[in-house]
Amino acid sequence: MPMDDFADIRPYHDDEVAPVLAKLLVDPELLNVVANLRLPKLNRYLPWLVRPFVRWYLGRELNGISSVGDFQIVIKRYMDAMIEDHTCSFNVLGLDELAADSPYLFISNHRDIALDPAFVNYALYHQDRDTVRIAIGDNLLSKPFAADLMRLNKSFIVRRSARGPRQMLAAFKQLSSYIRFSLLEERSSIWIAQREGRAKDGNDATEAAIIKMIGMAQKKPDESFSDYINKLNIVPVSISYEWDPLDAAKAQELVHVERDGAYLKAEHEDLKSIAVGILGNKGDVHVTFGAPLSGEFSDAAMVAAKLDDAIIDQYYLHASNVLAYTSLYNDDRWQELTVPEITEQDRLNFEQRFAQIPQEFRIKAMQIYANPVCNQLRSRDLRVVEEAI
Repeated sequence: MPMDDFADIRPYHDDEVAPVLAKLLVDPELLNVVANLRLPKLNRYLPWLVRPFVRWYLGRELNGISSVGDFQIVIKRYMDAMIEDHTCSFNVLGLDELAADSPYLFISNHRDIALDPAFVNYALYHQDRDTVRIAIGDNLLSKPFAADLMRLNKSFIVRRSARGPRQMLAAFKQLSSYIRFSLLEERSSIWIAQREGRAKDGNDATEAAIIKMIGMAQKKPDESFSDYINKLNIVPVSISYEWDPLDAAKAQELVHVERDGAYLKAEHEDLKSIAVGILGNKGDVHVTFGAPLSGEFSDAAMVAAKLDDAIIDQYYLHASNVLAYTSLYNDDRWQELTVPEITEQDRLNFEQRFAQIPQEFRIKAMQIYANPVCNQLRSRDLRVVEEAI
């Protein structure tokens, strides 16, 4: 049996699903989390009564699951309910231009911790395509049960907690090798965000360090950097939410950073953000898949720049983006872009939304929505200059 070089970071295999689920069903921390979500008051006073019920409930939900595919069917049921209850519409563009039998490295903008890859998977699933393997940072997996759940759902672990140059280099090389192995050997697609943290200010920008990490698995001297990048089938993906359930929280953090120089997260704030993002109203959601990157690339910065161009240009602008832009800048340059018709109901929704955001954070929240418009205008201006030269 060959050595499994990725056993500590890769998603679980089908033959590992049953024993992992059996372990989760008796995990006291998982049972407590579910009990607090489903029956918070009762769990506070009568945990000895609630825990056996939660164990029975989870056992019923997970009964008969013996593969990763079975587990993802359960996840799909919850995604269906979430989209039905907390979005107005879900729209997919560009996916039909991609070959269904080809593996891709999907690199997307990053607005929501959990939903960005979930929406990509949802789009793929509903076109009868294989779902992706999802890169997730170990900073979100402080509890062992959380790592188990993610790895059951085809996630692999990015070890951001590695300390010291040697440990970090080893972690990045292992991650890069796994991405190559998944795409080129197992022919299984991957999703990774274009940056380590969310674009809280609405400015989508690819970190060249992400591309450098991916490029570590290049086989020198047989492959050039450009050849390897082309071989990976990198697809830029733009995910656009009409409303961000965390807009006020992101604006508050940005204001604190500007005013105080730092923002101290509360304990388990990332987990709370995941819950708010899932349960909050997102309005219309658009997921746009671009064409795979191709051409000559001299370095990671050039790849990052091409990704940025695609992700910004194909980003779907909502009425919320346009209304935020006009509120802040009072010009009509947005009319040069492809935008939806702005209705009176859109204006009313916008006014009601921002009336609920505290005054001290309102301008920053508007900037979050307006920046995609600014970025498309800037991209358009650059193209005009380049064409004129």
